[in-house]
Amino acid sequence: MSLMDLTAYRDLWKTQGVMALLASALIARLPVLATMVPLAFLAKDAAGNFGWAGVVAGAYSVGTAVASVVWSRMADRRGARRVVIGTGMAWGVWMAVLALLPYSWYRLLPIAAALAGVFVAPVTSALRANWPRIVHGSRLRAVYSLDATAQELLFVFGPMLGAIMVSFASPRAGLLACAVTAAAAIWWFGLNQQSGVPHDEDAGPRPTARQLVFHPHRTPILFAWACLVMGFASMSLGMVAVADEHGNRLIAGILETVAAVGSVTGGVINGALPGGRTSAVWRRMLLLAGLVAVCIFVTSSVVALAIAMFAAGCMIAPTVAALYERVGALTPTSAHTEIFGWTQSGGMVGSAIGSAVAGAVVEAFGVRYAWVLTAGLIVLATLSLLRVPPHRPVDTSAVDDAAVAV
Repeated sequence: MSLMDLTAYRDLWKTQGVMALLASALIARLPVLATMVPLAFLAKDAAGNFGWAGVVAGAYSVGTAVASVVWSRMADRRGARRVVIGTGMAWGVWMAVLALLPYSWYRLLPIAAALAGVFVAPVTSALRANWPRIVHGSRLRAVYSLDATAQELLFVFGPMLGAIMVSFASPRAGLLACAVTAAAAIWWFGLNQQSGVPHDEDAGPRPTARQLVFHPHRTPILFAWACLVMGFASMSLGMVAVADEHGNRLIAGILETVAAVGSVTGGVINGALPGGRTSAVWRRMLLLAGLVAVCIFVTSSVVALAIAMFAAGCMIAPTVAALYERVGALTPTSAHTEIFGWTQSGGMVGSAIGSAVAGAVVEAFGVRYAWVLTAGLIVLATLSLLRVPPHRPVDTSAVDDAAVAV
Protein backbone atom coordinates (compact mmCIF):
# COMPACT_ATOMS: atom_id res chain seq x y z
CA MET A 1 0.00 0.00 0.00
CA SER A 2 1.37 3.44 -0.89
CA LEU A 3 1.94 5.88 1.96
CA MET A 4 0.03 8.65 0.20
CA ASP A 5 -2.83 8.65 -2.27
CA LEU A 6 -2.96 11.99 -4.06
CA THR A 7 -5.87 10.80 -6.20
CA ALA A 8 -8.16 11.61 -3.26
CA TYR A 9 -7.94 15.30 -4.13
CA ARG A 10 -8.45 14.61 -7.83
CA ASP A 11 -11.57 12.62 -7.01
CA LEU A 12 -12.89 15.45 -4.83
CA TRP A 13 -12.42 17.81 -7.77
CA LYS A 14 -14.59 15.51 -9.89
CA THR A 15 -17.32 15.12 -7.26
CA GLN A 16 -20.22 17.39 -8.17
CA GLY A 17 -20.77 20.24 -5.75
CA VAL A 18 -17.60 19.91 -3.67
CA MET A 19 -15.51 22.67 -5.23
CA ALA A 20 -18.44 25.09 -5.56
CA LEU A 21 -19.33 24.61 -1.90
CA LEU A 22 -15.76 24.96 -0.68
CA ALA A 23 -14.94 27.98 -2.85
CA SER A 24 -18.15 29.86 -1.98
CA ALA A 25 -17.69 29.08 1.74
CA LEU A 26 -14.08 30.30 1.73
CA ILE A 27 -14.96 33.55 -0.04
CA ALA A 28 -17.95 34.04 2.30
CA ARG A 29 -15.90 33.48 5.46
CA LEU A 30 -12.87 35.55 4.43
CA PRO A 31 -14.47 39.04 4.73
CA VAL A 32 -16.21 38.01 7.96
CA LEU A 33 -12.82 37.20 9.51
CA ALA A 34 -11.30 40.33 7.97
CA THR A 35 -13.80 42.60 9.78
CA MET A 36 -12.22 42.20 13.22
CA VAL A 37 -9.22 44.43 12.46
CA PRO A 38 -11.16 47.38 10.94
CA LEU A 39 -13.84 46.99 13.65
CA ALA A 40 -11.20 47.29 16.38
CA PHE A 41 -9.62 50.36 14.76
CA LEU A 42 -13.03 51.96 14.20
CA ALA A 43 -13.86 51.58 17.90
CA LYS A 44 -10.43 52.93 18.87
CA ASP A 45 -10.72 55.95 16.58
CA ALA A 46 -14.22 56.70 17.86
CA ALA A 47 -13.53 56.31 21.59
CA GLY A 48 -9.83 57.23 21.61
CA ASN A 49 -8.59 54.05 23.28
CA PHE A 50 -8.16 50.34 22.58
CA GLY A 51 -10.03 49.43 25.76
CA TRP A 52 -13.29 50.32 24.02
CA ALA A 53 -12.15 48.28 21.01
CA GLY A 54 -11.97 45.24 23.31
CA VAL A 55 -15.49 45.90 24.58
CA VAL A 56 -16.84 46.14 21.03
CA ALA A 57 -15.02 42.98 19.90
CA GLY A 58 -16.29 41.13 22.97
CA ALA A 59 -19.88 42.20 22.28
CA TYR A 60 -19.57 40.95 18.70
CA SER A 61 -18.19 37.57 19.87
CA VAL A 62 -20.95 37.14 22.47
CA GLY A 63 -23.61 37.83 19.86
CA THR A 64 -22.08 35.28 17.52
CA ALA A 65 -21.69 32.59 20.19
CA VAL A 66 -25.28 32.96 21.39
CA ALA A 67 -26.93 32.96 17.97
CA SER A 68 -24.87 30.44 16.01
CA VAL A 69 -26.60 27.44 17.58
CA VAL A 70 -30.04 28.98 16.97
CA TRP A 71 -29.35 29.57 13.27
CA SER A 72 -27.75 26.14 12.85
CA ARG A 73 -30.75 24.42 14.43
CA MET A 74 -33.10 26.42 12.21
CA ALA A 75 -31.06 25.46 9.13
CA ASP A 76 -31.58 21.77 9.92
CA ARG A 77 -35.33 22.23 10.21
CA ARG A 78 -36.20 24.84 7.60
CA GLY A 79 -33.36 24.42 5.14
CA ALA A 80 -29.92 26.05 5.15
CA ARG A 81 -30.56 28.11 2.01
CA ARG A 82 -33.05 30.58 3.51
CA VAL A 83 -31.25 30.80 6.85
CA VAL A 84 -27.80 31.40 5.36
CA ILE A 85 -28.96 34.00 2.85
CA GLY A 86 -31.25 35.78 5.33
CA THR A 87 -28.64 36.08 8.08
CA GLY A 88 -25.92 36.98 5.57
CA MET A 89 -27.90 39.92 4.21
CA ALA A 90 -28.77 41.09 7.74
CA TRP A 91 -25.10 40.86 8.78
CA GLY A 92 -24.10 43.03 5.82
CA VAL A 93 -26.67 45.65 6.84
CA TRP A 94 -25.42 45.80 10.44
CA MET A 95 -21.81 46.02 9.28
CA ALA A 96 -22.79 48.99 7.13
CA VAL A 97 -24.51 50.55 10.18
CA LEU A 98 -21.31 50.11 12.20
CA ALA A 99 -19.24 51.65 9.42
CA LEU A 100 -21.50 54.71 9.04
CA LEU A 101 -22.19 55.33 12.73
CA PRO A 102 -20.92 58.83 13.70
CA TYR A 103 -17.91 58.81 16.03
CA SER A 104 -19.88 60.86 18.55
CA TRP A 105 -22.23 57.88 18.94
CA TYR A 106 -19.41 55.50 19.89
CA ARG A 107 -21.30 54.32 22.99
CA LEU A 108 -23.73 52.56 20.65
CA LEU A 109 -20.95 50.56 19.00
CA PRO A 110 -21.16 47.56 21.41
CA ILE A 111 -24.92 47.25 20.82
CA ALA A 112 -24.55 47.43 17.03
CA ALA A 113 -21.61 45.00 17.16
CA ALA A 114 -23.61 42.51 19.24
CA LEU A 115 -26.48 42.67 16.75
CA ALA A 116 -24.03 42.17 13.88
CA GLY A 117 -22.62 39.15 15.72
CA VAL A 118 -26.12 37.73 16.15
CA PHE A 119 -26.57 37.70 12.37
CA VAL A 120 -23.28 36.01 11.43
CA ALA A 121 -24.42 33.44 8.86
CA PRO A 122 -23.90 29.77 9.83
CA VAL A 123 -21.66 29.21 6.80
CA THR A 124 -19.14 27.02 8.63
CA SER A 125 -21.80 24.79 10.20
CA ALA A 126 -23.73 24.45 6.94
CA LEU A 127 -20.58 23.61 5.01
CA ARG A 128 -19.53 20.80 7.35
CA ALA A 129 -23.07 19.45 7.49
CA ASN A 130 -22.99 19.10 3.69
CA TRP A 131 -19.89 16.93 3.45
CA PRO A 132 -21.42 13.60 4.60
CA ARG A 133 -24.34 14.22 2.20
CA ILE A 134 -22.24 14.59 -0.96
CA VAL A 135 -18.96 12.79 -0.13
CA HIS A 136 -18.66 9.20 1.03
CA GLY A 137 -16.10 6.64 2.08
CA SER A 138 -12.41 7.50 2.08
CA ARG A 139 -13.04 10.83 0.38
CA LEU A 140 -14.88 12.09 3.46
CA ARG A 141 -11.65 12.16 5.44
CA ALA A 142 -9.92 13.97 2.60
CA VAL A 143 -12.59 16.66 2.39
CA TYR A 144 -12.58 17.26 6.17
CA SER A 145 -8.79 17.65 5.99
CA LEU A 146 -9.16 20.05 3.09
CA ASP A 147 -11.75 22.01 5.07
CA ALA A 148 -9.53 22.23 8.17
CA THR A 149 -6.54 23.24 6.03
CA ALA A 150 -8.52 25.96 4.29
CA GLN A 151 -9.65 27.24 7.68
CA GLU A 152 -6.01 27.72 8.69
CA LEU A 153 -5.43 29.79 5.56
CA LEU A 154 -8.46 31.92 6.38
CA PHE A 155 -7.14 32.68 9.87
CA VAL A 156 -3.88 33.86 8.30
CA PHE A 157 -5.20 35.87 5.36
CA GLY A 158 -8.45 37.20 6.89
CA PRO A 159 -6.87 39.49 9.52
CA MET A 160 -4.11 40.40 7.07
CA LEU A 161 -6.72 41.52 4.53
CA GLY A 162 -8.43 43.61 7.21
CA ALA A 163 -5.12 45.24 8.16
CA ILE A 164 -4.40 46.08 4.51
CA MET A 165 -7.79 47.77 4.09
CA VAL A 166 -7.24 49.82 7.26
CA SER A 167 -3.72 50.80 6.17
CA PHE A 168 -4.55 51.85 2.61
CA ALA A 169 -8.10 53.13 3.10
CA SER A 170 -9.86 53.47 6.48
CA PRO A 171 -11.73 51.35 9.05
CA ARG A 172 -15.04 52.58 7.66
CA ALA A 173 -14.10 51.65 4.10
CA GLY A 174 -12.83 48.27 5.31
CA LEU A 175 -16.11 47.41 7.03
CA LEU A 176 -18.17 48.52 4.03
CA ALA A 177 -16.01 46.47 1.64
CA CYS A 178 -16.37 43.40 3.90
CA ALA A 179 -20.15 43.88 4.12
CA VAL A 180 -20.62 44.03 0.35
CA THR A 181 -18.21 41.18 -0.43
CA ALA A 182 -19.62 38.88 2.25
CA ALA A 183 -23.22 39.55 1.19
CA ALA A 184 -22.47 38.54 -2.41
CA ALA A 185 -20.43 35.47 -1.41
CA ILE A 186 -22.95 34.29 1.19
CA TRP A 187 -25.71 34.58 -1.40
CA TRP A 188 -23.64 32.35 -3.71
CA PHE A 189 -22.99 29.88 -0.90
CA GLY A 190 -26.67 29.87 0.04
CA LEU A 191 -27.72 29.00 -3.50
CA ASN A 192 -25.51 25.89 -3.26
CA GLN A 193 -27.42 24.63 -0.22
CA GLN A 194 -30.10 21.98 -0.24
CA SER A 195 -33.60 23.29 0.43
CA GLY A 196 -33.87 21.02 3.47
CA VAL A 197 -32.91 17.61 4.85
CA PRO A 198 -35.93 15.38 5.47
CA HIS A 199 -35.98 13.72 8.86
CA ASP A 200 -36.20 9.93 8.95
CA GLU A 201 -39.20 9.35 11.21
CA ASP A 202 -38.27 5.66 11.54
CA ALA A 203 -35.16 6.75 13.43
CA GLY A 204 -37.30 8.50 16.04
CA PRO A 205 -38.00 12.19 16.69
CA ARG A 206 -35.37 14.83 16.05
CA PRO A 207 -32.99 15.16 19.01
CA THR A 208 -33.57 18.11 21.30
CA ALA A 209 -30.68 20.46 22.05
CA ARG A 210 -30.14 18.70 25.38
CA GLN A 211 -30.13 15.25 23.76
CA LEU A 212 -27.76 16.45 21.07
CA VAL A 213 -25.19 17.97 23.42
CA PHE A 214 -25.40 15.59 26.39
CA HIS A 215 -24.46 12.32 24.74
CA PRO A 216 -21.87 9.67 25.72
CA HIS A 217 -19.77 10.40 22.64
CA ARG A 218 -20.70 13.87 21.42
CA THR A 219 -20.22 15.53 24.82
CA PRO A 220 -16.56 14.45 25.11
CA ILE A 221 -15.91 15.67 21.55
CA LEU A 222 -17.46 19.09 22.25
CA PHE A 223 -15.50 19.34 25.49
CA ALA A 224 -12.29 18.34 23.73
CA TRP A 225 -12.91 20.93 21.01
CA ALA A 226 -13.41 23.69 23.61
CA CYS A 227 -10.19 22.65 25.37
CA LEU A 228 -8.31 22.57 22.08
CA VAL A 229 -9.44 26.08 21.11
CA MET A 230 -8.58 27.32 24.60
CA GLY A 231 -5.12 25.90 24.02
CA PHE A 232 -4.81 27.63 20.65
CA ALA A 233 -5.75 30.96 22.26
CA SER A 234 -3.17 30.42 24.99
CA MET A 235 -0.53 29.55 22.40
CA SER A 236 -1.31 32.69 20.38
CA LEU A 237 -0.93 34.87 23.46
CA GLY A 238 2.32 33.06 24.24
CA MET A 239 3.66 34.00 20.81
CA VAL A 240 2.78 37.64 21.45
CA ALA A 241 4.53 37.44 24.84
CA VAL A 242 7.65 35.95 23.23
CA ALA A 243 7.71 38.77 20.70
CA ASP A 244 7.37 41.33 23.47
CA GLU A 245 10.11 39.67 25.49
CA HIS A 246 12.48 39.82 22.50
CA GLY A 247 11.54 43.44 21.75
CA ASN A 248 10.23 42.81 18.23
CA ARG A 249 6.48 42.55 17.64
CA LEU A 250 7.02 41.14 14.16
CA ILE A 251 8.12 37.87 15.78
CA ALA A 252 4.52 37.12 16.80
CA GLY A 253 3.33 37.32 13.19
CA ILE A 254 6.20 35.14 12.01
CA LEU A 255 5.50 32.45 14.61
CA GLU A 256 1.76 32.49 13.79
CA THR A 257 2.56 32.12 10.10
CA VAL A 258 5.02 29.27 10.70
CA ALA A 259 2.43 27.38 12.76
CA ALA A 260 -0.19 27.95 10.05
CA VAL A 261 2.17 26.71 7.33
CA GLY A 262 2.80 23.60 9.43
CA SER A 263 -0.94 23.05 9.81
CA VAL A 264 -1.52 23.43 6.08
CA THR A 265 1.29 20.96 5.39
CA GLY A 266 -0.11 18.43 7.85
CA GLY A 267 -3.63 18.87 6.53
CA VAL A 268 -2.64 18.26 2.91
CA ILE A 269 -0.67 15.14 3.85
CA ASN A 270 -3.46 13.85 6.10
CA GLY A 271 -6.03 14.15 3.31
CA ALA A 272 -3.78 12.15 0.98
CA LEU A 273 -3.21 9.24 3.39
CA PRO A 274 -4.97 6.02 2.35
CA GLY A 275 -6.78 5.66 5.69
CA GLY A 276 -6.73 1.87 5.68
CA ARG A 277 -6.41 1.47 9.43
CA THR A 278 -8.63 2.09 12.41
CA SER A 279 -7.76 5.49 13.83
CA ALA A 280 -8.69 7.02 17.19
CA VAL A 281 -8.83 10.79 17.48
CA TRP A 282 -7.29 10.71 20.98
CA ARG A 283 -4.01 9.45 19.50
CA ARG A 284 -3.71 12.48 17.26
CA MET A 285 -4.59 14.73 20.18
CA LEU A 286 -1.92 13.10 22.35
CA LEU A 287 0.72 13.51 19.64
CA LEU A 288 -0.22 17.17 19.31
CA ALA A 289 0.15 17.60 23.09
CA GLY A 290 3.63 16.06 22.93
CA LEU A 291 4.74 18.37 20.12
CA VAL A 292 3.36 21.43 21.93
CA ALA A 293 5.21 20.34 25.08
CA VAL A 294 8.50 20.62 23.17
CA CYS A 295 7.84 24.35 22.76
CA ILE A 296 7.99 24.79 26.54
CA PHE A 297 11.75 24.24 26.53
CA VAL A 298 12.73 26.45 23.58
CA THR A 299 10.98 29.79 24.20
CA SER A 300 14.35 31.50 24.75
CA SER A 301 15.31 30.92 21.08
CA VAL A 302 13.03 32.30 18.37
CA VAL A 303 14.52 29.97 15.73
CA ALA A 304 14.13 26.86 17.88
CA LEU A 305 10.60 27.91 18.85
CA ALA A 306 9.69 28.44 15.19
CA ILE A 307 10.88 24.92 14.34
CA ALA A 308 8.90 23.46 17.26
CA MET A 309 5.81 25.49 16.25
CA PHE A 310 6.03 24.18 12.70
CA ALA A 311 6.20 20.60 13.99
CA ALA A 312 3.24 21.16 16.33
CA GLY A 313 1.35 22.91 13.54
CA CYS A 314 1.65 19.80 11.36
CA MET A 315 -0.74 18.04 13.74
CA ILE A 316 -3.31 20.85 14.10
CA ALA A 317 -5.31 20.37 10.89
CA PRO A 318 -5.26 16.53 11.06
CA THR A 319 -6.51 16.63 14.66
CA VAL A 320 -9.23 19.18 13.88
CA ALA A 321 -10.29 17.17 10.81
CA ALA A 322 -10.56 14.01 12.93
CA LEU A 323 -12.81 15.83 15.41
CA TYR A 324 -15.03 17.04 12.55
CA GLU A 325 -15.28 13.53 11.14
CA ARG A 326 -16.11 11.93 14.48
CA VAL A 327 -18.77 14.42 15.56
CA GLY A 328 -20.36 14.22 12.10
CA ALA A 329 -20.36 10.43 12.05
CA LEU A 330 -21.84 10.21 15.56
CA THR A 331 -24.69 12.67 14.91
CA PRO A 332 -27.99 12.04 13.06
CA THR A 333 -28.02 13.59 9.58
CA SER A 334 -31.02 15.74 10.47
CA ALA A 335 -28.96 17.51 13.19
CA HIS A 336 -25.60 17.90 11.44
CA THR A 337 -25.76 21.68 11.05
CA GLU A 338 -26.79 22.15 14.66
CA ILE A 339 -24.00 20.02 16.11
CA PHE A 340 -21.42 21.98 14.14
CA GLY A 341 -23.09 25.14 15.43
CA TRP A 342 -22.47 23.89 18.95
CA THR A 343 -18.81 23.27 18.13
CA GLN A 344 -18.49 26.83 16.81
CA SER A 345 -20.08 28.33 19.94
CA GLY A 346 -17.96 26.14 22.18
CA GLY A 347 -14.86 27.22 20.30
CA MET A 348 -15.67 30.93 20.71
CA VAL A 349 -16.24 30.51 24.44
CA GLY A 350 -13.06 28.47 24.72
CA SER A 351 -11.07 31.11 22.86
CA ALA A 352 -12.26 33.89 25.18
CA ILE A 353 -11.51 31.87 28.32
CA GLY A 354 -8.16 30.68 26.98
CA SER A 355 -6.93 34.20 26.23
CA ALA A 356 -7.98 35.48 29.67
CA VAL A 357 -6.46 32.59 31.60
CA ALA A 358 -3.27 32.58 29.52
CA GLY A 359 -2.76 36.28 30.16
CA ALA A 360 -2.93 35.73 33.92
CA VAL A 361 -0.65 32.68 33.70
CA VAL A 362 2.03 34.49 31.67
CA GLU A 363 1.97 37.48 34.04
CA ALA A 364 2.27 35.24 37.11
CA PHE A 365 4.73 32.58 35.93
CA GLY A 366 6.40 33.59 32.67
CA VAL A 367 6.21 33.14 28.90
CA ARG A 368 6.88 29.42 28.69
CA TYR A 369 3.84 28.68 30.83
CA ALA A 370 1.54 29.68 27.99
CA TRP A 371 2.67 26.46 26.31
CA VAL A 372 2.43 24.55 29.60
CA LEU A 373 -1.21 25.62 29.75
CA THR A 374 -1.76 24.67 26.10
CA ALA A 375 -0.20 21.22 26.53
CA GLY A 376 -2.22 20.63 29.70
CA LEU A 377 -5.48 21.56 27.99
CA ILE A 378 -4.73 19.25 25.06
CA VAL A 379 -3.93 16.39 27.46
CA LEU A 380 -7.29 17.06 29.14
CA ALA A 381 -8.93 16.88 25.71
CA THR A 382 -7.12 13.61 25.04
CA LEU A 383 -8.43 12.04 28.24
CA SER A 384 -12.01 13.06 27.41
CA LEU A 385 -11.75 11.31 24.02
CA LEU A 386 -10.58 7.92 25.25
CA ARG A 387 -14.07 6.38 25.13
CA VAL A 388 -15.09 7.91 21.78
CA PRO A 389 -15.40 5.15 19.14
CA PRO A 390 -12.54 5.22 16.61
CA HIS A 391 -12.95 5.71 12.90
CA ARG A 392 -13.13 2.27 11.28
CA PRO A 393 -12.46 2.12 7.53
CA VAL A 394 -14.78 0.05 5.37
CA ASP A 395 -14.66 -1.02 1.76
CA THR A 396 -16.36 1.95 0.15
CA SER A 397 -14.87 1.88 -3.32
CA ALA A 398 -18.24 1.34 -4.95
CA VAL A 399 -19.80 4.18 -3.02
CA ASP A 400 -16.86 6.46 -3.85
CA ASP A 401 -17.09 5.72 -7.55
CA ALA A 402 -20.81 6.47 -7.48
CA ALA A 403 -20.17 9.79 -5.72
CA VAL A 404 -17.67 10.87 -8.37
CA ALA A 405 -20.06 9.91 -11.15
CA VAL A 406 -22.96 11.99 -9.76
